[in-house]
Amino acid sequence: MADETPDQYEARVRDWYRRNATPRADTDPWEVNVQADPEAEREHFERSRAWQARLAEAGFMGIAWPADYGGGGGESWMSRVHSEVAAGYQESTGFPGASSAMLGPALLRHGSEELKQAFLPKLLSAELTFCQLFSEPGSGSDLASLATRAERDGDEFVVTGQKVWNSAAQFCDWAFLLVRTNPDAPKHRGITFLLVAMSSPGIEVRPLVQINRSTHFNEVFLDEVRVPVSQVVGGIDEGWSVARTVLANEAAFIGGGTRAPASENLRALATSNGQDANATVRQALMDVVIRERVAGWMGETIQQAIRRGEMPPMDPGLIKLMAADTRARTGNLAMQLRGAEGLVGSSAESMWSQVELMGRFSISIGGGTNEVLRNNIGERALGLPRDPGFDKSQPWREIPR
Repeated sequence: MADETPDQYEARVRDWYRRNATPRADTDPWEVNVQADPEAEREHFERSRAWQARLAEAGFMGIAWPADYGGGGGESWMSRVHSEVAAGYQESTGFPGASSAMLGPALLRHGSEELKQAFLPKLLSAELTFCQLFSEPGSGSDLASLATRAERDGDEFVVTGQKVWNSAAQFCDWAFLLVRTNPDAPKHRGITFLLVAMSSPGIEVRPLVQINRSTHFNEVFLDEVRVPVSQVVGGIDEGWSVARTVLANEAAFIGGGTRAPASENLRALATSNGQDANATVRQALMDVVIRERVAGWMGETIQQAIRRGEMPPMDPGLIKLMAADTRARTGNLAMQLRGAEGLVGSSAESMWSQVELMGRFSISIGGGTNEVLRNNIGERALGLPRDPGFDKSQPWREIPR
């Protein structure tokens, strides 16, 4: 692999996909990835998990990760080539792949050698799947105000609290969890990042029904859950920096997702009702195409930097903001092109248009709301003054709630 030229490597990847995957052209372009039936959602999760295991066995997961931790030890360009080839096929790693993309770089950067050896190979192969337990009912936009507490008891932490909007928590084997370990420190400096088995006594998962009838999200209750201190990532009371690494990767992943370009379906809708010659519609379509291509470039640029162990050359929140704005535009345009049929129809085209419209909310909220991201980008990337606040240096225990 190390001696392969780019052309040789691409030929090998394409050959493997031709023999093992389904070309996207052979699939229904109007198919939507929304499962209203919980059993269908579980089946989709397990299919994604099985596909990730096959990719790992073939050497196509963690291509640029160190070989010592189950990766390929390859170059960043190899990951880019694989992504370009994989985009032409139907199979996807789904949520297991997303959690690998979020947690993996954080473990590589902040985890102990023992944790890297124990979890990274199984994360890549999807032998273990992880969900994220970050947000709480009172700590969504201001995540650092979280109140789930972890009290030290010898070699264990005893964790009690509630998390919410936890994707696929009902299916995952493990979770990465933010807890409050020092209530006397300022809110950002008393947080610890833990890995916890979802089968641990005291964990209860309750699915939440969404607007599209899916139960992808959950609320998770933790009642005196015991977690070994050895499963701390990044040091006790130092979990905020680990969380920021995860959130940066999450924003990049959400913004640079691998779903089929909406512009292709929008063009088909415009053609089907004779609006493809309308100058206003053509301009809106071109705007979507440009945004998709720019977002793809931004996502790949950020991911390449992450694979090399470097800080991204641009704030990952930028691609997430662009994706959220683009999704709002594609949903609106789909409804404009489909008309009343888009709102109440049951055809494949109408169902796709409805999902496109409703999907704007998950993109603009998930991984940090647009409003919070704009504040963060203003402060981190542009160097603008922070919003005035009294709780940056005040002990968390004294902050009114």
